[in-house]
Amino acid sequence: MIWIIFGVTALASWLIQMNLKSKFTKYSKIPIPNGMTGREVAVRMLNDHGIFDVQVISTPGQLTDHYNPLTKTVNLSEGVYHSNSVAAAAVAAHECGHAVQHATAYAPLTMRSKLVPVVSFASSWVQWVLLAGILMIQTFPQILTIGVVLFATTTLFSFITLPVEINASTRALAWLNSAGITNYSTHEPAKDALKSAAYTYVVAALGSLATLIYYVMILLGRRD
Repeated sequence: MIWIIFGVTALASWLIQMNLKSKFTKYSKIPIPNGMTGREVAVRMLNDHGIFDVQVISTPGQLTDHYNPLTKTVNLSEGVYHSNSVAAAAVAAHECGHAVQHATAYAPLTMRSKLVPVVSFASSWVQWVLLAGILMIQTFPQILTIGVVLFATTTLFSFITLPVEINASTRALAWLNSAGITNYSTHEPAKDALKSAAYTYVVAALGSLATLIYYVMILLGRRD
């Protein structure tokens, strides 16, 4: 049964990634009415929320956009930074949504930030600990228990990420509409683009949960 879950999760992840790339390619060809670039959209959203200590910078790669709370930078991929498309506006506003969360001490973001050092440590060691735990399960089951606990922290992180990402998109879409960045013909594409991106986090969280259950089953001696 667990292998079926893995298979379905992997297939869903692949389909969603393909859909996401397709949507962004499509909406990258639709310009927003006022012609603002992703950078200009980001700067305006930050200013409209009274945030003046966050920099908007360009970062290499595709779909590498992110907000860094440590350096207080909104990092936009080159295709978003310079583009005046609906996709670029949606992504830029979404990343600024995280900056607004940071400025307003949004609880799930605060919790996720506190977990980052723990998850970073867990991610570095979890696969080795799990492997050792499986190989030595008959003699030292405690090792696998430690591995399961480490993996559980990464799963928790995935689920805490969900409200953070969804809320950032909600803030982005509300502002894009109220600020007049999008209109009746471009708002729905922006919404669709961000919805497609959100699905990737949902599948990642479910995949992590399925993997956690698998290791728990091994620990309990019920591997099928």
